[in-house]
Amino acid sequence: MRIEESEVIETNDYRVLIYPASRPFSPKESKKIAEKLYDFLGTWAAHGNPLSASYKIERNQFIVVAVDEEKEMASGCSIDALGEVLRSLDTEFELGLFDRMKASYVEQQEVKTLKLSDFRSGLRDGTIPHTIEVFDFSKPTYVSFLSDFLLPLKRSWAGIYVE
Repeated sequence: MRIEESEVIETNDYRVLIYPASRPFSPKESKKIAEKLYDFLGTWAAHGNPLSASYKIERNQFIVVAVDEEKEMASGCSIDALGEVLRSLDTEFELGLFDRMKASYVEQQEVKTLKLSDFRSGLRDGTIPHTIEVFDFSKPTYVSFLSDFLLPLKRSWAGIYVE
């Protein structure tokens, strides 16, 4: 069962799954992603029980799925089913949704994504300024996503790469 984004309540009960692309989506890709997720979430279930979930495309590059686990817990099989939908989109559009060896950040109001090794090198040699903000894709709840999805470099997971 889909829940509209406007009905998503700021609570820790919503589990968040974040799928970062390696680049921004084209209008055609955004439309296809939205259609596929809308259709899928309408029938998404865990062990035959419907899941209440919503999605959003954040910054035209990140797919965020929120599941109300107070109503029904997402299971491994249900997460795998979501993964299959996203893998098909990933394959079709070459989005890099499952490549976890990358870093995304904001520099001069623009989202940039680099291979993790290039990101670390850029921080060390100064080609990436230490004034950037870094995205954290490990946020487990909707509240933590809202408050800590984008953090100043020194407060983020990447702060270990700077003095």
